[in-house]
Amino acid sequence: MTTVPAVEAGRPLPVDFYARPVVDVARDLVGCLLVHGGTAGRIVETEAYHESEPASHAFGTPPRPTSRTRTLFGPPGRAYVYRSYGIHACVNAVCEADGIGAGVLLRAVEPLVGLDAIRARRPGRPDVELASGPGRLTLALGIGLDDDGADLVAGPLRIVAPGHGDPVPRVVTGTRVGITKATDLPWRFVDATSAHVSRPWPPAMRAAR
Repeated sequence: MTTVPAVEAGRPLPVDFYARPVVDVARDLVGCLLVHGGTAGRIVETEAYHESEPASHAFGTPPRPTSRTRTLFGPPGRAYVYRSYGIHACVNAVCEADGIGAGVLLRAVEPLVGLDAIRARRPGRPDVELASGPGRLTLALGIGLDDDGADLVAGPLRIVAPGHGDPVPRVVTGTRVGITKATDLPWRFVDATSAHVSRPWPPAMRAAR
């Protein structure tokens, strides 16, 4: 595990936060704030993906970017946004060094700011389901394919360090969901205190260290 770079509460996370092993970044993003277009939510669930394992979009022999994954192989601290199953956009934070295909999928947030706008985008849903999944998250916060490549440090789509009074997550880790390859890797991170996760955390998940 690498050392977490010093961050200032309420400020966007710096580039060196993302320029670390993707698994470490995935764990440390839980509890941070995702901000976009007058809305924001606390990140409560993430998954790590790396070019070395076959569940990743970057996987290959050798790993190489395509027109779809070019952002994923780019510099850290950018948003990699892609369409899943031809329906919903999903947003990832690009990690590690430029040229390495690694990203953190943001699976769920707890909406905090702009609730009227979020509810209007997700009509009829209870609050705990507004952004409890990668596709729901982007719909709720108005994130689309046009945000692919966005600068998470200085752009309108950004991730912010939690404030001193914000809740401290109890992070647990387990295997990733919704995939059929590399299903044994414990690369899913969840705030066990949150009701806003995409799926309840099972007893087999353990405290992240």
